[in-house]
Amino acid sequence: MAIREIKTEQEAQDFVRGCAFYGTGGGGLVENGIKSLMTLLNNHKKIKFISTDDVADDEYIACTFLMGSIAPLTEETIKEMKTFGLEKEKYTDSETLAEAVKELELFSGKKVKAIVPIELGGANTPGGVAASVLNDVPVIDGDFTGRAIPEIQQTTPYLKGKDLCPISSVDLWGNVCIVKNAINYFMSERIGKIISTSAYSLTGDAGFLMTGKDMRECIIPGTLTECYELGKLIRETREKNENPVQAIVKKLNAKLLFEGEVVNKETENKGGYYWGTTTVEKAGSKCKVWFKNENHMCWIDDKVVCTSPDMISLVNSETGEPITNPKMAVGMKVSVIGVGARKEFMNEKGIDILGPKYFGFDEEYKPLMSK
Repeated sequence: MAIREIKTEQEAQDFVRGCAFYGTGGGGLVENGIKSLMTLLNNHKKIKFISTDDVADDEYIACTFLMGSIAPLTEETIKEMKTFGLEKEKYTDSETLAEAVKELELFSGKKVKAIVPIELGGANTPGGVAASVLNDVPVIDGDFTGRAIPEIQQTTPYLKGKDLCPISSVDLWGNVCIVKNAINYFMSERIGKIISTSAYSLTGDAGFLMTGKDMRECIIPGTLTECYELGKLIRETREKNENPVQAIVKKLNAKLLFEGEVVNKETENKGGYYWGTTTVEKAGSKCKVWFKNENHMCWIDDKVVCTSPDMISLVNSETGEPITNPKMAVGMKVSVIGVGARKEFMNEKGIDILGPKYFGFDEEYKPLMSK
């Protein structure tokens, strides 16, 4: 039974806006997410979310996810791609995800009855929603991360010891790969990134083939509705000429860490990830945010103030619109917001895989809301 339906362009935009906030700088580009949903609506498709309880214990679900760097392509890279015949895309992002589900069914011999997006993000979540519609199966109101993450092991199925493989991977050009097995999540991530790097693009993947019973052990329920409600709040607050940043902080019991102007952005595209540091300045004080696809470390005047698994999101100070890292630019007026981690990651295993030490920083994780 559907518990929510996206019917209009405004509702689609509200949903994607909320997804982008929880994407913490990553999770894909907003315009791609809106395009995925609007293509469905313009073709009179129904976009519905179902409850976790609407899947039987013995029915199978699959999880969809985009893999690869979100860094903008350079002219040199585009020229190199042409030597491999990578010029005309066969699929959109959402279509690669839909095709990946079909390939996973074909390989496994199991029928997928519902889709769970792996994470929350401006393109990755709407892409999973679109993949469900294109395959004529429902999407479940929930995900396996409660935010966006750069690595496949930073998910609740990893925390619960569930199988990831087999994984099907389809790129924009129509290349298809199956990862039948990998010795652990870390190798799955490595193999997946090598595939996406070879394709010079994000790949659409499907994995975490599991029963409804196992899904309920892993899923963070209600997060798609959370995204819609947050995105709607930001828009409605702005329309009332009220402060959307303060509205976000109040609704999420979050902390406004810093406000200022972006004065520097250093980036690197390496190993299938988009790395970098954004520097925001105001009245001589500096806030630095380090990202690996998503934001994971935040300093104010060289003092650590927030780290993953807590969430660090940068929004336009005037409009409250979330800003993804590829779109971040010098001169932007931004607000840096910290949100407490999902309870599913507030344990030793969760902190080990998503805390500052995992990313190579000699810092102990200190929960934002305890500071």
